[in-house]
Amino acid sequence: MREARIGAVTPRVEDPRGEAMKEPEEVAAMLRLQLLGWGAKRIGRTLGCSHHTVKRYLDAGGVVAYRRPARARRLDGLDDWLHERFRRHRGNADVIRQELVAEKDIVVSLRTVERAVAPYRQALLAEARATVRFETAPGRQLQIDFGERLVEIGGVKVKAFVFVATLGYSRRLHVRAFRNERQESWFEGLESAFARFGGVPEEVLFDNARALVERHDPVSREVVFNAKLKAFAKHWGFRPRACAPYRARTKGKTENGVGYVKKNAIAGRGFASWAAFEAHLEAWTREVADVRVHGTTGEPPILRFRRDEADKLKPITGMPPFRTVRELVRVVQGDCCVEVDANAYSVPWRLIGERVWVTVTGEVLRVFHGAREVAVHRLNAGRRQRVVDSAHFADLAGPRRVTADAMPATAAPVRPPALLRALAEYEACVGGGF
Repeated sequence: MREARIGAVTPRVEDPRGEAMKEPEEVAAMLRLQLLGWGAKRIGRTLGCSHHTVKRYLDAGGVVAYRRPARARRLDGLDDWLHERFRRHRGNADVIRQELVAEKDIVVSLRTVERAVAPYRQALLAEARATVRFETAPGRQLQIDFGERLVEIGGVKVKAFVFVATLGYSRRLHVRAFRNERQESWFEGLESAFARFGGVPEEVLFDNARALVERHDPVSREVVFNAKLKAFAKHWGFRPRACAPYRARTKGKTENGVGYVKKNAIAGRGFASWAAFEAHLEAWTREVADVRVHGTTGEPPILRFRRDEADKLKPITGMPPFRTVRELVRVVQGDCCVEVDANAYSVPWRLIGERVWVTVTGEVLRVFHGAREVAVHRLNAGRRQRVVDSAHFADLAGPRRVTADAMPATAAPVRPPALLRALAEYEACVGGGF
């Protein structure tokens, strides 16, 4: 009767290898019967299983967990390579799959690659979200950035580009509004920040704007700055720094400053004119941003600046603006113009193909050929405009791409003469009269 009661226990789970896996109660029965002196064969006959199965459980002293046999994988031995490529391509498994084919001659499915790099993905996500707060010494760093915002100017929505500069130690802000985000705006914003703070910090940190950075390798962190930015930094005596690609949080003080300006200084407000908008930003910076108690430092930025940071900046007394005079070299194009800041300015047509020197002083653009001044224009603030002096096309024969619309209001279109040159020039060449 006892043997029948023990044998009534039946297995309920199938072993992947084809034999029945035993329940814990069955294994416990095997161990109890062994203690009574039963052999493996007798226990197997009683429980309805192979004596080899009984011996396996008895030798193990209990339940034996099933282990799937290890199989060779196509990506075995490539852990370091996969990890490096995963970080290089910012987690893009499909690009890794393509490079496996091209470099390793290994063809696998995208799902196989995704499974192989799964352990690295969580670390990459955590790294992207992690923020290490650091405090800069007084006078050490200035962070700059632009933010876009639609602003109501005279009842019309206008896109404004808001330049925000934040001193890393005191958190004092400088805010300017521009109509574009070109390199000239970056430089003008920085120079106005230096003037407001009364000095220049040791370094200026910015993002990888195309107007400032030509190339920034995300792996090697090699940065190639724009040549004019390097000249600008040398002129003012600061060290330029670009934050790591895809890591805007390394510039968090200014990121927060841009958001603060948008939400506090601009949101929900309209202005009668652009000048009124600029005046509002100036007053808001002085009366609100400078005197508020900062959430991180616990002090008003203006107090912290005057006490600890003002005397740590490099003084700028007597320093001229970087863009007082711009000197450029241009080649005259077939439309008798030279291009400066995406605008075309006319020069005498006989200089087509010649190299000329262009100087920009304030609002005036001058063109020189050798030591001779050949053209003078007022600088155009727009883009893709043509500034034409009709005198530059005198004595030019044939069709020309000069229309009344392209000329300034003070210039009238000139009718093309019948000959390429004046008759007097041909008479001088042949030595006689017509």
